[in-house]
Amino acid sequence: MIHVAIACDIRLYREGLILHFARQERLEVLGSASTAEETHRLARELAPDVLLLDMAMHDSLAIVQELRTTAPGVRVIALAIPELEHAVIACAEAGVWGFVMREASFTDLIDAIVSAARGEASISPRMAAALLRRITSLAADRAPGPTHVELTSRERDVVRLIDDGLSNKEIAARLNVESATVKNHVHNILDKLQVRRRGEIAARLRRPAAESPAHVGTDSVRREMTY
Repeated sequence: MIHVAIACDIRLYREGLILHFARQERLEVLGSASTAEETHRLARELAPDVLLLDMAMHDSLAIVQELRTTAPGVRVIALAIPELEHAVIACAEAGVWGFVMREASFTDLIDAIVSAARGEASISPRMAAALLRRITSLAADRAPGPTHVELTSRERDVVRLIDDGLSNKEIAARLNVESATVKNHVHNILDKLQVRRRGEIAARLRRPAAESPAHVGTDSVRREMTY
């Protein structure tokens, strides 16, 4: 048995749905609401499997968003929304589980309820494509930015001297360390900056962050940036 609740501020609409559901052996209507306050109370106290929410109600999107916190187990189906991309996306972002468009039939509504109870989303192929486009857009916006690179104090010294054009041997003499030590530092720097040749180090540090796979700033290392 699927337990259903209805939230709609049009009495005729609510009562009509209740009468139709009474003929469905697999559905049971636990209650109905006509205001946001009644909807929240109904969802919290009766905990229906599925809540049918008329999106024409005042603050309907806010109701869905709040139910995600106050009644997370209730799956909301948006009723009577236009098959428009912006409307579907707004409902999905608010937390709606399924969609029943204005042109849908009562059979479509029953199918949506059953799907939601099973944990399956219900939406037309065209609107599913719209949601996928939205997800793709969000993924691009949230893509990880360039990785923040941490160079040690000694590695920064080596980078400055490389930028001055010194060889590994000259850097070793300047820093009073072994050439092998400088070679190890250079290897680590190349690895952190994801470049292959020491000649690319200074250029990579000066490259704008948007173009670089490893963010170390947009200015020269000579300016003592924080890496």
